[in-house]
Amino acid sequence: MNVSMKHDLSKIAPAFQFNGEFVSAEPWGSGHINDTYRLKIDENGQIVHYIAQRINDKVFPDVPKMMENIERVTEHLRKKLEEIPGSDPKRETLNVIRTVDDMPYHVDEDGNYWRAYIFVERAETIDFVSSPQQAYEAAKAFGRFQCLLRDLPGGPLHEVIPDFHHTPKRFEKFLQVLENAAPEKIEAAKTEIAFAKDRKDEIGLVVDKLASGELPLRVTHNDTKINNVMLSNCCGSGVCVIDLDTIMPGSVLYDFGDEVRTSTVNAAEDERDLSKVKFSLEYFNELVRGYLESAAEFLVPAEVELLAYSGRLITFEIGLRFLTDFLEGDVYFKVHREGHNLDRCRTQFEMVRQMEAQKEQMEAIVAEHYKQFADEAATAG
Repeated sequence: MNVSMKHDLSKIAPAFQFNGEFVSAEPWGSGHINDTYRLKIDENGQIVHYIAQRINDKVFPDVPKMMENIERVTEHLRKKLEEIPGSDPKRETLNVIRTVDDMPYHVDEDGNYWRAYIFVERAETIDFVSSPQQAYEAAKAFGRFQCLLRDLPGGPLHEVIPDFHHTPKRFEKFLQVLENAAPEKIEAAKTEIAFAKDRKDEIGLVVDKLASGELPLRVTHNDTKINNVMLSNCCGSGVCVIDLDTIMPGSVLYDFGDEVRTSTVNAAEDERDLSKVKFSLEYFNELVRGYLESAAEFLVPAEVELLAYSGRLITFEIGLRFLTDFLEGDVYFKVHREGHNLDRCRTQFEMVRQMEAQKEQMEAIVAEHYKQFADEAATAG
């Protein structure tokens, strides 16, 4: 790991209910929000691994509510998995380790929030989809995750980031920022500004249907990148969905849409040469196949009808956020060069263009796979 140790984990580990003594820790993973470490704990002569994370309470200011969400979800997943023959609840869901004070998080002497999980062995994360099979496995894992949480008891989860995927409100913010943006920034982004304005009338579909009840409010992950699914070392199958910080009420369309956005292109998010940005219909096909294999049984027709649209919507929304940040002076996303956020915006909008051009093919793929799984379910029934 090319990451330096920022914290002394020997002082943090005793706060948690590990069944042994702290041996060592090392930085782990590629996340940019929380500080993550893999711990070695000596349990009666055997080394057992755990994950410890310093939670970024600037991004997630209400850690108690966030951890309440995570515990509710992981406890429910564990109970459901215990009922499925052949499942391993210690590997197929995150398992929160409580503190010696029986809390889901620890606050250190500097005011930092910490949490710990059982480490998922014999599995890894990847940062980029490099094969159709990986797209299939990740989508299947996210679909199964949603399916297992469809009957989460106890009412809605806390909304840890209000209006996180409320595209019309993101558009309102864009227009407000545009009014006060520097003329040179408006000139530099005039093509992208026009692109965004041209799509104003089609961005409220999901929030409107949630409000009317046509779409059900469900438990959603809200950050369904490929590196938030652990894949088996031996066969590449999806093992465990991780990074549950943004789990909250929403539409499954947000989750599937973000899978499409992040798993159907092999170009970097800030690629300047747009000729290298290619939407892969092949990868989209595998995403749909994997997702519906797990999720078709609980989705309602209104959700299925909008699966292809959801990819365009979320990709547009993220592009709009990059554009807004560029116009506002790069106050939210970290940038490493002049115009970095505008480059990111252009990549997202190019993906939207290509999805729009292949709209009919995408919808046909969804219809074909949904019919297949519906037919199989009817035959089995």
